[in-house]
Amino acid sequence: MYGKKVKLRFTYLSLILVVLILSTYLVLKSLEENVVYFISPTDIKGLAEINYDKKYRVGGMVKKSSISMNSEQINFIITDYKNEISVKFNGVIPNLFSEDKGVVAEGFLKDRNFLEASKILAKHDENYMPPEVKKALEGN
Repeated sequence: MYGKKVKLRFTYLSLILVVLILSTYLVLKSLEENVVYFISPTDIKGLAEINYDKKYRVGGMVKKSSISMNSEQINFIITDYKNEISVKFNGVIPNLFSEDKGVVAEGFLKDRNFLEASKILAKHDENYMPPEVKKALEGN
């Protein structure tokens, strides 16, 4: 049948292929945790079913005149200029968080109109808008 050299080459080739597939999977899996995907308030309104035990990332713009703070929490509204969702957050907000600026809030939905956030992410300079936010705002 096949000689010793052919079997050895096939074994090495198979081993290299398995290592390549495994390393690609591990790289993609680690990147998945660092990429920020989010849904817009309009997407939330369109969901057929909401899983209240799942963390959601909601992105959009902070509605003008919607921020209210006290010593323990901050409340604000995220809008995509079609729909809105109220957000409650306990914790330290980013320095660049302000009205009419892009924001991504991560937390648990209490209903289609209210998110209890555990993390707030704000954009990092005056002119930058995350491509996903820009696309969601233009597409809606």
